[in-house]
Amino acid sequence: MTEKIKSYKDLRVFQNAMEAALKIFQLTKPFPPEEKYAMTDQMRGSSRSVCSNLAEAWRKRRYKAAFIAKLNDSEGKACETQVWVEFARRCKYLEDDVCDELDSAYDLILGQLVKMINEPDKWLIKQSPIR
Repeated sequence: MTEKIKSYKDLRVFQNAMEAALKIFQLTKPFPPEEKYAMTDQMRGSSRSVCSNLAEAWRKRRYKAAFIAKLNDSEGKACETQVWVEFARRCKYLEDDVCDELDSAYDLILGQLVKMINEPDKWLIKQSPIR
């Protein structure tokens, strides 16, 4: 029996995104000081934005277009995070195996988001007809 999803926090995609964002927070701590406003803040910000856009999407489930738009924002931020991970790899701030793990995590998140985008009616709040 599946448990009813009552909050965005119950979504597996949110849980995966939160876990990945927290991992990125820890991994970016030792980045060089000159990267604070460039790579570190950008990488942390985009990873966190995946989560916050999911939360916003959850609250917009009354309106299909708004729901999909916020999921699209989340998808874009997940892909942006993958780009920052690749920069960290190429700058030798993170090891290849760590980057591969993060890239795979975001591939999963992207797949989960695309599934929600392609099947929005499963998530929308059904509104009662106005009498």
